[in-house]
Amino acid sequence: MPFPVTTQGSQQTQQLQKHYGITSPISLASPKEIDCILTQKLIDTLKPFGVFEEEEELQRRILILGKLNNLVKEWIQEISEIKNLPQSVIENVGGKIFTFGSYRLGVHTKGADIDALCVAPRHVDRSDFFTSFYEKLKLQEEVKDLRAVEEAFVPVIKLCFDGIEIDILFARLALQTIPEDLDLRDDSLLKNLDIRCIRSLNGCRVTDEILHLVPNIDNFRLTLRAIKLWAKRHNIYSNILGFLGGVSWAMLVARTCQLYPNAIASTLVHKFFLVFSKWEWPNPVLLKQPEECNLNLPVWDPRVNPSDRYHLMPIITPAYPQQNSTYNVSVSTRMVMVEEFKQGLAITDEILLSKAEWSKLFEAPNFFQKYKHYIVLLASAPTEKQRLEWVGLVESKIRILVGSLEKNEFITLAHVNPQSFPAPKENPDKEEFRTMWVIGLVFKKTENSENLSVDLTYDIQSFTDTVYRQAINSKMFEMDMKIAAMHVKRKQLHQLLPNHVLQKKKKLLISSLLLKIMQHSTEGVRLTVLNDSSLDLSMDSDNSTSVPSPTSAMKTSPLNSSGSSQGRSSPAPAVTAASVTNIQASEVTVPPTISSESSGGTSSESIPQTATQPAISPPPKPTISRVVSSTRLANQSPRPSGNTATKIPSPVVGVKRTSSPHKEESPKKIKTEEDEINEDASCLDMCDHDKMETKEQLDAEANISSQTETVQTVASLQAPQKTPSTDLSDIPALPANPIPVIKNSIKLRLNR
Repeated sequence: MPFPVTTQGSQQTQQLQKHYGITSPISLASPKEIDCILTQKLIDTLKPFGVFEEEEELQRRILILGKLNNLVKEWIQEISEIKNLPQSVIENVGGKIFTFGSYRLGVHTKGADIDALCVAPRHVDRSDFFTSFYEKLKLQEEVKDLRAVEEAFVPVIKLCFDGIEIDILFARLALQTIPEDLDLRDDSLLKNLDIRCIRSLNGCRVTDEILHLVPNIDNFRLTLRAIKLWAKRHNIYSNILGFLGGVSWAMLVARTCQLYPNAIASTLVHKFFLVFSKWEWPNPVLLKQPEECNLNLPVWDPRVNPSDRYHLMPIITPAYPQQNSTYNVSVSTRMVMVEEFKQGLAITDEILLSKAEWSKLFEAPNFFQKYKHYIVLLASAPTEKQRLEWVGLVESKIRILVGSLEKNEFITLAHVNPQSFPAPKENPDKEEFRTMWVIGLVFKKTENSENLSVDLTYDIQSFTDTVYRQAINSKMFEMDMKIAAMHVKRKQLHQLLPNHVLQKKKKLLISSLLLKIMQHSTEGVRLTVLNDSSLDLSMDSDNSTSVPSPTSAMKTSPLNSSGSSQGRSSPAPAVTAASVTNIQASEVTVPPTISSESSGGTSSESIPQTATQPAISPPPKPTISRVVSSTRLANQSPRPSGNTATKIPSPVVGVKRTSSPHKEESPKKIKTEEDEINEDASCLDMCDHDKMETKEQLDAEANISSQTETVQTVASLQAPQKTPSTDLSDIPALPANPIPVIKNSIKLRLNR
């Protein structure tokens, strides 16, 4: 399949007289010959990553969508006959399948799913869609894995049609018939629609607006393919975890295209990093001036909605009703993304100067060498089906935990890895499915402080309470569903991580050590024997990166459901509940400094900021210290709650915690056998390669106070108040049945 490099001719020069965006362009420079060469090199670099789909596969998708569109028309005609519409209306009633998301934007990858919208006339109800149309899909031979999610925020039918996964939303318009040339960008279509139909239409309307707001669609698409791949490789592609999703990345690229309307992909990728490494957040990114349609729908406007003032990285959708697509972004995730923008700028500066190749931009950094301290979050369920539901719920709430951790006065950064991993079994003889996420922590440098205590118990407990509350409220909860959290040092991760991650770690270590020898040979850096028993994990710098193969990146390593891993090639003890407890009792080291930010490239270009909305900085961090806890369920029998209910903090950054819970408010402590096991747990015996520490690391002690407390039931927790943006709220109401929870506190005493 050819991928032509689009240049601008006389015809396009005339088109560029049209003004794109809310400001004038930064540059109208046309591409030079070197830009075309670099763009072709970019295409050649992208191909091995599978970002382009073959023409044969593309035609197959078009054929499948055509079959689905015909099914919709047949179904709507059948419904019309049942409801006794005139024959003249039935013959022209219409109905249509629209697409949105990456497929509609033209940037979908091999094997990607399709986001679709079924648009029906006014006499077809949503209940018809989830009953008669669902049954019609059931009868199709090509349809597999059919399931309806009617109670979702945006109700959807999911299916696999002839091997292609498709998500179908539904919208009923206030029209008697659906014409073939219907333009969903027409705001008048939103009149007299219920909120679920408006949400369903929003995806198509936003996607179509983006395509109409870029100067050159081909250049936009190629640039977006490159940026999306870069974001995925650098672990910052996840809306649910507080990074950016596909539509947000598309809007950032579209804004770059507006500022450089004549540029082609190689230049646009570089300008993307230039613009957004220097962007003055929280100034919003807007593709067009917001328009008021007088339909009384809630829109993003910090002048009217106080909650909108706390959004840290607003990227506003161009279609009415305008919304912030990045309301999940937190202080930490924004910090991580801005740092990645700066590093991307530095790399593309080198590429334009012919000092590096495009492949360097897509090298994946090793998250597990970047930080010295991590929190490992584990979710477990007794069956695979329950695990899928449980993991989905826990993952959707991790951003709340990150937001709570980053408020801690001793934590500078809480960086969650979007990728999840299979976790070791607690009991090898018991059928159990466990998943874990890893959160990297950066502690502030402890100057003029000794025996500093960091307590994260309240943060973890608030997070787990929120998860349990929603699970009970949605009637998904089962007694064997558990959440646990623990503190782990970098050199202890090999006890938990799968083998394929450890292999990447070894490749990274060897390459970074060899690089240090070449760069600092005059400083006496000496490499001993490079074998599995002598590698020193603490020798790596916090910003070292690995160089994975593009072809290997496309192949997902099979993850063992048990999650057991031996860690390197040397014998390692099996990870059991006891060894996990030992990890909690491990030594804690506080890094003396925070990784310095890359200055990026220099440029005299002025980046236009949006001044139409007030930019309000978030309030300062509260000064509260907390501790990591391990949470799990106890017996089902309810306990009387005589203590003050714990109020769960809102994930909004601006909310302050004024004080930590007093000891008098804690329920009575009950001694159990597990307490004795935890108290007697010794520090992990680390391998030889884990015993060395760099001179920069500070000594620390872990004063582990492992104590089991009975906590007030989840039912007694006070429900947080909803923010004015009610459509964005995902915190459920209070559960009806009480669930007693047990927590283990881990208090860390950090010494200079």
